[in-house]
Amino acid sequence: MSRDKLSAFLIGTIRLCAAWLLLPAVVWAAEGSPAGAFKDSTGLAYIGAGVAVGFACLASGYAVAKIGSSAIGAVSEKPELMGRTLVFLGLAEGIAIYGLIIAIMILNKL
Repeated sequence: MSRDKLSAFLIGTIRLCAAWLLLPAVVWAAEGSPAGAFKDSTGLAYIGAGVAVGFACLASGYAVAKIGSSAIGAVSEKPELMGRTLVFLGLAEGIAIYGLIIAIMILNKL
């Protein structure tokens, strides 16, 4: 993909995300909702919890893929490294648990 196509794609994605996030505010303003309607942040809390879990799981999956393939290569050469590689894999999987804990903390604030 060329640089111009990539920049156009990124700008379009940013515009779409901005419209998706701002559209409810425009609809509420057009319907004449009271000014206090924007103070309710439960929807943003759910979005934040979902983003925390989603990005943590993506990062964990990436880490497990990289560490797992390296671990298989290391264990094939030296079988006595199996225990150490399992520890590293467990640390990589812990990233997803950290995201889940943050989401639980966000949702407990509601």
